[in-house]
Amino acid sequence: MTTSINTGTSLSSLLNSATTGGTGTTTSGTTTGTTDSSTGSGSGLITSAGIGSNLDVNTIVTALVNAKQSGPQAQITQQATQTSATLTGLASLQTALSSLQSALAALTQTSTFSSFNATLADTTIGTASTMSNAQAGSYTLDVTQLATAQKRSSDAYDKTAAIGSGTLTIGVGTDSLDLSVSATDTLSDIAANINKASGNPGVTATVVYGAGGAQLLLSSSKTGVANGFTISASGDSSAGLGALASQLATAGGNEAQDAKLSLDGIAITSASNSVSGAIDGVTINLAQTGSTQLTVSQDNSAATTAVQNFVSAYNSYVGTVGTLSSYDATSGTAGVLLGDTTLTSVQRQIAAVLGGRVAGNAIGSLAALGVTRQPDGTMSLDDSRLASALGSNPDAVRDLFTGTNGYATQLNATLTTFTSSDGVLATRQQSLNDSLTKLDTQQTQLNARMAVYQAQLLKQYTALDTMMSQLNNTSSYLTSALAQLESSYTNKSNN
Repeated sequence: MTTSINTGTSLSSLLNSATTGGTGTTTSGTTTGTTDSSTGSGSGLITSAGIGSNLDVNTIVTALVNAKQSGPQAQITQQATQTSATLTGLASLQTALSSLQSALAALTQTSTFSSFNATLADTTIGTASTMSNAQAGSYTLDVTQLATAQKRSSDAYDKTAAIGSGTLTIGVGTDSLDLSVSATDTLSDIAANINKASGNPGVTATVVYGAGGAQLLLSSSKTGVANGFTISASGDSSAGLGALASQLATAGGNEAQDAKLSLDGIAITSASNSVSGAIDGVTINLAQTGSTQLTVSQDNSAATTAVQNFVSAYNSYVGTVGTLSSYDATSGTAGVLLGDTTLTSVQRQIAAVLGGRVAGNAIGSLAALGVTRQPDGTMSLDDSRLASALGSNPDAVRDLFTGTNGYATQLNATLTTFTSSDGVLATRQQSLNDSLTKLDTQQTQLNARMAVYQAQLLKQYTALDTMMSQLNNTSSYLTSALAQLESSYTNKSNN
């Protein structure tokens, strides 16, 4: 009976010790963890979570957060990737269309089809140039006189001699200059004052120092009789200045004259050796007298180059579109704009323009000009057929492109609706960029929600970890206490 009482007392004592003081004395680290959990900080447990219970809190929390985030994150990522790919595709399409429109620019200009060459058989007589209003033809050119500028010189003076005072009046046509000359002015002073005068009518003054002394040389700035000058001294001028004016007013061997020439026997005069207006769109630059043949011919090189550049740019556009709308059945890979409505609209409208005919035009179609469509969608140019059309009917070729209903005119207008700053492509790209901005906002919001969710899970699982640690410690203590009781009871029984 005594033994039973003692055993009961010992068990009661051991149990009381386990429930009151045991935790505080043997699991101080666990107590600290409990305190942290109750305050909500959990800071010590994030880095050492599961130490007391072997519970891997960080791995569990990460898995739960990833599971909750995966669905919305996949949706955002997929939409952002697809939107970015579409933007890249539209940028490539924009580049292709802009290049096509640039190549098309020359075909919209009538001057491209109105280019001529003018040549002189004898290039020593001169050269010729043309403008867009020239017409093809051949002419006999006979040059009998070149245009010259008037030149007159004074008698020789000592270079330091003062000429005399008064006023010199120099005139060219209806313009004139009244030049005041002081009593101390030399020829050099007079020449300098003529050249720098704001009202100079078109005369250049030079002092030439020859064997006999200094001479004043006046020259008209332009050739031709109409540009010859006159010179006189005012009545109140000194005798010396009057004499100088008289010398320069006397005609000499270098008087102004007009160019004289004829085209197919038709007489022409020109104040300049650059003769414009004798033939529409042709300028003849004379170098010497003589006879030669002037030939004006159509120059189709600019038009040919423009058509070639257009065909090349179109084929580049077709290649870009093919890549953007491609599909590889083997790999299952699709182009970024496969099935895109904007791309489809571009293809349809361009095909509608180039596949039609130009009503009222003698050529009528690109195919008749030598530009044909190939099975792969590209264009092919028959250079000989184009050359034949340009040679036989250049006006029809011009109107086929530049006319109101011409291919270049219509296609340029069509492309502008897509490529302009407020066009279809720019509007679509802005909309897609707005979508990316919204997706960025959604991503930020999702990250914020997941951060809150993670913090909540860490708090919960840290508390669980702490509780399990406490339970493990209590269990270990009870097991040890019971073992001690059993040992004590066994020893007393044996005694």
